[in-house]
Amino acid sequence: MNAVVIAVIVMLILSLLRVNVVFALIAGAFVGGLTGGLTVSESIDAFSAGVGGGANIALSYALLGGFAVAISKAGLPEWLVEKVLKIVSKKEDSRGRELSKTLIVFVIFTISCFSQNLIPIHIAFIPLLIPPLLYIMNELQIDRRLIACVLTFGLTAPYILLPVGFGQLFQQLLVDNISKNGLDVQLSQISGTLLIPVGGMFLGLLFAIFISYRKPRSYQSKSVTENQEKEGYTIRGVIFSLIAIIVTMIVQIVTDSMIFGALAGITVLYITRSIRWSEADSLFSQGMQMMAFIGFTMIAASGFAEVLDKTGDVNELVQNAANLIGDNKSLGALIMLLVGLLVTMGIGSSFSTIPIIATIFVPLALELGFSPLATISIVGTAAALGDAGSPASDSTLGPTAGLNADGKHNHIWDSCVPTFLHYNIPLVIFGWIAAMIL
Repeated sequence: MNAVVIAVIVMLILSLLRVNVVFALIAGAFVGGLTGGLTVSESIDAFSAGVGGGANIALSYALLGGFAVAISKAGLPEWLVEKVLKIVSKKEDSRGRELSKTLIVFVIFTISCFSQNLIPIHIAFIPLLIPPLLYIMNELQIDRRLIACVLTFGLTAPYILLPVGFGQLFQQLLVDNISKNGLDVQLSQISGTLLIPVGGMFLGLLFAIFISYRKPRSYQSKSVTENQEKEGYTIRGVIFSLIAIIVTMIVQIVTDSMIFGALAGITVLYITRSIRWSEADSLFSQGMQMMAFIGFTMIAASGFAEVLDKTGDVNELVQNAANLIGDNKSLGALIMLLVGLLVTMGIGSSFSTIPIIATIFVPLALELGFSPLATISIVGTAAALGDAGSPASDSTLGPTAGLNADGKHNHIWDSCVPTFLHYNIPLVIFGWIAAMIL
């Protein structure tokens, strides 16, 4: 059996059995490497070479964690909780609480969508926004799996659909690779074509909101008032915290680096004495501890992807899928989508999946008689599949980083499984429909 298939299956089974996802990635990488013909030594060397690729994102997460804790120490979360709770407390009837819940979900949805296109900061907002809101979510008994679905939709659907920010990078990569493999397409064709698959994701989001996670879910948490008495806040600290967040966003956009963005925000808090220099060591330790799981997972995911690449079985998987399809157009669309899902679930990046699948799938789609728009929908959807739901994707790791700040949100069962079910299944169905009707 193909090494990629075996490696991904091993990784997913171990993850679903609640084995730590970092261990699951390492185990999957070695099983895949050995299955793909690599020796133990070669597998170790490939994994070691790959982990360096995740170092930058891991350091970014660590510094963002330190910045988030520093913001918390400056008092912004307590101020935010107090103001929101005043609004919630005035709405003690069931209708009022539903309106408050709707407001929280809408704000998170809006900010997560903006993070991909309007203000391209990706997941940097999550450690700053979500942990303070956990208090309010607990008061309103909001199911955190719903928030994970909302966040993941905002982190994926906008870049697939809109040619702005990260969406411009995704769509340009799609155009370049499709054109390089024999089909001339334009950037202006992408958004309209991928509207159908993204429409399936939107239906999945509505299903999560109104059906799957509509019922209240209780979480134990410390009293908000007790926490405020312990920490307290000053208006001065709140103002400088907001300034620090704005500076962080600006520096990140200008430098295209979450590392320097976080450093800039922390510097603002130090210069304004919103936090004391003597607290620096403990704050960074707390922040790094909060984000360590995410950072180590990304490092392991980079090693996992490198081992699979060394086996050569990624390209073989795509080629075998092409051979299996034959002349069956309907089956061809479905298999190409499923192969994209499998590849992206393993490596955790839709951007990295495009060059892999386009090389084989574009000529195959043309041979089967698919139109240019149908080919765009197949390759674009196949690449996007798996970004939602993959244990190694920052589209699931980011939400977990915020929602698990108090240790009450499981990465696999509360982030990966819900987002996989609500987004990947609709993407397969609507991506296939788009391929058949366009």
